[in-house]
Amino acid sequence: MSNNNFVNQNIKPLNTKFNNKGNLEISGCDLTDLAKEFKTPLYVMDKETLLTMANDYKKAFSAYPKTKMLFASKALMTSAIAKILDEIGFGFDVVSIGEIYTLINAGIKLDKVSFNGNNKSIEELEYALDNDIDHISVDNFYELKILNEIAKGKNKIQKIHLRITPGIECHTHEYIQTGQLDSKFGFDLSMMNDAIELILNEYKNLKLIGLHAHIGSQIFETEVYKDEAKIVLEEIKRIKDKFNIELSEINLGGGLGITYTSNDNPPSVYEIAEVLINSINSNCERLNLEKPTLYIEPGRSLVCSAGVSLYTIGSEKTIKGIRKYIAVDGGMADNPRPSMYQAQYSAQIANAKSENKPEIVTIAGKFCESGDILIKDIELNSPQSGDILCVYDTGAYCYSMSSNYNRVLKPAMVLIEDGKGKLIVKRQTLEQLVQNDVI
Repeated sequence: MSNNNFVNQNIKPLNTKFNNKGNLEISGCDLTDLAKEFKTPLYVMDKETLLTMANDYKKAFSAYPKTKMLFASKALMTSAIAKILDEIGFGFDVVSIGEIYTLINAGIKLDKVSFNGNNKSIEELEYALDNDIDHISVDNFYELKILNEIAKGKNKIQKIHLRITPGIECHTHEYIQTGQLDSKFGFDLSMMNDAIELILNEYKNLKLIGLHAHIGSQIFETEVYKDEAKIVLEEIKRIKDKFNIELSEINLGGGLGITYTSNDNPPSVYEIAEVLINSINSNCERLNLEKPTLYIEPGRSLVCSAGVSLYTIGSEKTIKGIRKYIAVDGGMADNPRPSMYQAQYSAQIANAKSENKPEIVTIAGKFCESGDILIKDIELNSPQSGDILCVYDTGAYCYSMSSNYNRVLKPAMVLIEDGKGKLIVKRQTLEQLVQNDVI
């Protein structure tokens, strides 16, 4: 069972336990039954855990009534997940035409959607405008120019935010820092006057309504959010004084960390909400600004803890005095994060064991790379060929970053709801694997 922590502070989904058969279950659904029915590797999402975290976000920010929630779609974009979040009032932060198309295909309108990204194509921008996207977070001068041309050609006035780099560095892996000055994302503050003068004087088909800043991912600090709000609001004040316009929206991104292992200690969403709201209120009063609409973009923290991955254990290799390798039927193609930036995970054997014999092993994937290691030196209960391994916290950046490396098929995804598993992404077939090949 989950403890009294909030969802992002738990390693496991809510209601995770061993049942009377000795098998691991989540929300009343036996994981070994899922593995048998849907095969492995298998992505599994627990709806109750997902909704609990989503509602925690809404409750945490309810003290600031002008808050809008956007799911950072890059973390996990499927039609079913998008539909669930849309139905409880979330909008979406998207970064590609594919993510936009997924929303439209799921019957979701783009009136609560922000289009983000550092190199949007003309095709993507045209598609967004054709489908009445709410606003676009503009990343650079090139995009300002082409977006204005596109909007003019369509006889539209397009609402925009300007994405800025606030110069804040978080203590995360360098690949998931986005707010520091040396970043591919956004305008640094020295560029802002030129950008705004272009919008006001030349780019008449763009309407600047806000600023967007994002300081990184897997953040365990709270003070950085206080600093971020202060910097963004001070920039709004400077723009107001210089250009006589007061921007009415701020997007402060997401980035709240989650607990992958017992070494992780992230704050709760309630803690960061309190810091952000207090910082906005105090800085607006200090700077004599109207309180802006606040956009928050949770991604990983919203979906990650709701997800697990199931694998079947196959071969093993023992190197005396060094290490015992246990290989599973997946790896870096369905979860590239350990290979990319040494991400760490927790796991358990999901099927019943006749005796308790803990053993330190390293979980290897099946792919033709020495770096295809899912978990190094983890204690498992007597792992053997045929056992089902459950790896926790794989709801974010696993399916969305998966590949066909070695021409493997992408796994299926199942949603646990009312004690049953429902297929929400079909397993890729061999025919689908080669359907775009041309001879």
